[in-house]
Amino acid sequence: MISSERLSKQLQYLRTISDPATGGSGINRLAFSDADWKCRDYLIGLMKDAGLHVTIDAFGNVRGHLPGRQENLPAIMFGSHADSVPDGGNYDGIVGILAAIEVVKSMQEDNFQNDHPLDVVLFMCEESSRFSAATLGSRAMRGELSIAELQRLQDAEGHSLYAVLKTRQLNPDAIASAKYDRPLKAFFEVHIEQGKVLEHTKTQLGVVTGIAAPTRLRVHLHGKADHSGATPMGMRFDSSCAAAEIILQVEKSASSYQAAPVVGTVGIVRVTPCAMNVIPGETELGIDIRSISAEAKDAVSKEICRQIEAICQRRSLTFDIEEISKETPAAMAPAMLDFLGAICQRQNRSWRFMPSGAGHDAMHWTDYTATGMLFIPCKDGISHNAAESADIKDIAAVTEVLEEAVRTTSQADFHFSESV
Repeated sequence: MISSERLSKQLQYLRTISDPATGGSGINRLAFSDADWKCRDYLIGLMKDAGLHVTIDAFGNVRGHLPGRQENLPAIMFGSHADSVPDGGNYDGIVGILAAIEVVKSMQEDNFQNDHPLDVVLFMCEESSRFSAATLGSRAMRGELSIAELQRLQDAEGHSLYAVLKTRQLNPDAIASAKYDRPLKAFFEVHIEQGKVLEHTKTQLGVVTGIAAPTRLRVHLHGKADHSGATPMGMRFDSSCAAAEIILQVEKSASSYQAAPVVGTVGIVRVTPCAMNVIPGETELGIDIRSISAEAKDAVSKEICRQIEAICQRRSLTFDIEEISKETPAAMAPAMLDFLGAICQRQNRSWRFMPSGAGHDAMHWTDYTATGMLFIPCKDGISHNAAESADIKDIAAVTEVLEEAVRTTSQADFHFSESV
């Protein structure tokens, strides 16, 4: 049986694994940091304790394998991530990987025999906080990361992802070997909602219908640094003023698009030289545009780029736009939605179908196998924040749903009701 006491103790311990140098009250486990690595080691220990055989790929993704009675059958994969945003919470990602391990632990304690092999996966670098690109571990496992991209992606200190992988004794030159090419029967991920819908509607579980995907742009605005007192207003080339216009334009372009919901965020603003008495000569913006509709996201992204060009031309500035990532929104198959919904009903859960506005590792597996995702509420809808919180009763409940999904799909005589 699923042990809420075991899950609670694990969550309490993981709360202690955070980078103390940041000084914040939240969790700081940036990808490939010492804290991230300590957390990873702890989770590897839990995998081994659950009877899983652990292997690690060239990107550092951890896979815990439990053989099936028919090892040649397609595997069932389930898991999540453990890295955090700066000063984040202790439930984002962590709930999913702990639930996955707990499912195997419960099955082993019950002497359950799975026909299909099981793969519990801990994805590395799901958050975009360090390298401005998200779900990199999943992308590596899908064969979508190149050596050139590892060298291109850098953190705020100028360290390339390629170099950081080497500091962890990983092998970025063999990144192609990280591709997961075994057939899968299904993929499952559990996550906190990171929004307010479930709590607001007093619903315990969400069955995810689709996952929005981001397009991320890095914009460099090139003006001219001058003395703030000696330079008349009409003779300035102020990159920060152009940035202010662009920030408002991102809001306007996303909110005014009517064909499908789109959200746009400018989450990074870096001004150089960043002195009170100097007109900013250089400004860097990090722009995140998301939608469940690929067409809507592309249309808004193109409109924002057109507006950046017009604003800079009007202000006599030059600019560069770098597309950091462009991911494809994912839709869950109707058969998987029916399958998970039926489990929730059998277990007498309060549940609903709902989309995910946030990106997740699951989005990279929908074109590879039957993919299902389950949400639980987070208090006040808060996530990516030290106040992030989830009820252990909800965590245990979603783990029980995940367990039934894994047990059912792991039997050779189970087949989804329609093509997924």
